[in-house]
Amino acid sequence: MGNTIRLTTAQALIKFLNQQYISVDGVETPFVEGVFAVFGHGNVLGIGQALEQEPGHLKVFPGKNEQGMAHAAIAYAKENLRRKIFAVTASSGPGSANLVTAAATALANNLPVLLLPADTFASRQPDPVLQQFEQEYSFAVTTNDALKPVSRYWDRITRPEQLMSSLLRAFEVLTDPARSGPVTICLCQDTEGEAFDYDAGFFRKRVHYMDRLQPSARELDAAEERIRASRKPVLLVGGGAKYSGAREELIALSEACDIPLVETHAGKSTVEYTFANHLGGTGVLGTSAANAAVREADLIIGIGTRYTDFTTASKTAFDFERAQFLNINVSRMQTYKLEGLSVVADAKSALAALHGRLGGYRSEFGSRIAELKTDWDAERARLGEAKFARSGFEPEVEGQFTQETLNGYADALGTELTQTAAVIAVNEAIDKDSVMVSSAGSLPGDLQRLWNAEVPNTYHLEYGYSCMGYEVAGALGIRLANPEREVYSLVGDGSFLMMHSELVTALQTGNKINIMLFDNSGFGCINNLQMENGGGSFHCEFRDHEGTIMNIDYAKIAEGYGAKVYRANTVEEIRAAIEDAKQQRVSTLIEMKVLPKTMSHGYDSWWNVGVAEVSENEGVREAHRRRTEKLRTAKQY
Repeated sequence: MGNTIRLTTAQALIKFLNQQYISVDGVETPFVEGVFAVFGHGNVLGIGQALEQEPGHLKVFPGKNEQGMAHAAIAYAKENLRRKIFAVTASSGPGSANLVTAAATALANNLPVLLLPADTFASRQPDPVLQQFEQEYSFAVTTNDALKPVSRYWDRITRPEQLMSSLLRAFEVLTDPARSGPVTICLCQDTEGEAFDYDAGFFRKRVHYMDRLQPSARELDAAEERIRASRKPVLLVGGGAKYSGAREELIALSEACDIPLVETHAGKSTVEYTFANHLGGTGVLGTSAANAAVREADLIIGIGTRYTDFTTASKTAFDFERAQFLNINVSRMQTYKLEGLSVVADAKSALAALHGRLGGYRSEFGSRIAELKTDWDAERARLGEAKFARSGFEPEVEGQFTQETLNGYADALGTELTQTAAVIAVNEAIDKDSVMVSSAGSLPGDLQRLWNAEVPNTYHLEYGYSCMGYEVAGALGIRLANPEREVYSLVGDGSFLMMHSELVTALQTGNKINIMLFDNSGFGCINNLQMENGGGSFHCEFRDHEGTIMNIDYAKIAEGYGAKVYRANTVEEIRAAIEDAKQQRVSTLIEMKVLPKTMSHGYDSWWNVGVAEVSENEGVREAHRRRTEKLRTAKQY
């Protein structure tokens, strides 16, 4: 028998995590950076003891909410292009249950995170223990079973020796570009402290190779044929292109073949907007330029995209009568979407190979690319200069909004600042290499259209799940990945209220983040959705029990935590606040009161949402008629 090391299950886990490395393009680095922890019963005496005794190179950060710290870990992985991760440990019961939303966020975005929730006793002798529920049909069911449908891989450790096979499987999944996502390993709390004589070989250095999947000759032949047969192809850049690091290949192919480039939410900033052929985001939240280009296209070259409904405008963005699809993705499932020609390959490798085959080919877009971009830039400039008026003001969004109501908001919030002007002001005031993060509400629409990223990989939008509460926690994860850069969290008041607990963690650990709080006193995005589809304003505005618009002083909250705070209700005040915030070493919050209904709106796009088929409200009936008509033109699969 070989050498053995006697360790508890938790100690063996920590020792193993220290020995995991990843190799990409010949560059080898440790894969697990550290552990986010909220300690409680079930993990403090197991994993907590192991980390206190011998953490190795692992950094330990104390979270304030399990969902929040897991979101920070997810953002960290995304910012590192899935090449570094954090593990997350939570206590039994509610602590572990709080991980479900974060796990779903990671799964929707194909982002690796190792979740280590504590579980009940494997022996079942003290059952039911604190925070354990009981199911009559099975004593084996615990809180952590809720994590099964939102995990790429799930396991429960009831004996110390089970850890070995489980961890090997876990890291195979975490380092697979095609199936990367959340891995959950539940640790029974008695098992965490139980010892076993582990084979020393289990703790050897392991290198996980993220080799680039090369396209086959058959795939390249077919792809070349389809591109050469097209007159107006468009490159649709998804998150897979960013993770692949395909910027240079995208630019080279676009320039050589005169193909316009548009982007999804996850793909944005893979290529900087200053690139001449870059037309911005596409789909429901897209620019007029990008949406016009894809509608004119006869070939969509999707690169690392899932074709979500916001990207495809609920399958109405393209001219399906003549447009074909060519899909490049490491996931075979994704390449089959929209009946596309399937190329199962790494984006960077596939694009380089295609460029080498397409000599002499040029699209027929010609000067149309510059024309579309010029028109959009003029529209963006208009939105940046948009000013509220006390009479005759016409909101960008549709719906039954009266001037009196808008004036009431201006008076209650003490502002006349429009959201589009505020977004563009922030974009232009921060340093170009700073990283921004956002996730939910109306801001993703304004950001996808109006935010011009001039440095690659500086735009971080979680829109695979659009999880409210991601923004502040995500900023912490991004700062850990970019300790030398300023990080800006653009968050609405509704999302800030959902979760901002990791601001305290940022302050506690000295990791500066900047929160740009857009306060329009409500869930503005959903309020727009209600009213655009014929409804009234129903419980989406923040009004008190007397119907008065609430004016909450969010700056005081952050100030109480110890952040440097600012209040900025004009473009000039925003610029001044950002300049001063750059000089601070502590985390900052800039509160901006913005008027509802002053965000940007759709450009030749449609979002399929369920509308009541029967209603006493004529506006709702009309909205249903519009939806029925639009569905006639949408692709059905």
